[in-house]
Amino acid sequence: MAQVEIYTTQTCPYCIRAKRLLTTKGVAFQEYDVSSDPDLRAAMTARAHGGRTVPQIFINGEHVGGCDDLHSLDGAGELDVLLAKEPA
Repeated sequence: MAQVEIYTTQTCPYCIRAKRLLTTKGVAFQEYDVSSDPDLRAAMTARAHGGRTVPQIFINGEHVGGCDDLHSLDGAGELDVLLAKEPA
């Protein structure tokens, strides 16, 4: 199973929606709350190639984008393929 990381804030509805999708797929994920940690938010922004909004989602270290991107991958049938891959 893939390694999934998601940068979030506590009250973000898009974060909740993205986590719900991952949970319904039975995917374990590492969550990083950037609400009150400017250093962690800066690290997220650097990893996300300048993306400052949350959520920012990574699968096996690859940036896949935010909530809408995650749902688009799912709708296209590509999310399950990414989630089935083992980390390198």
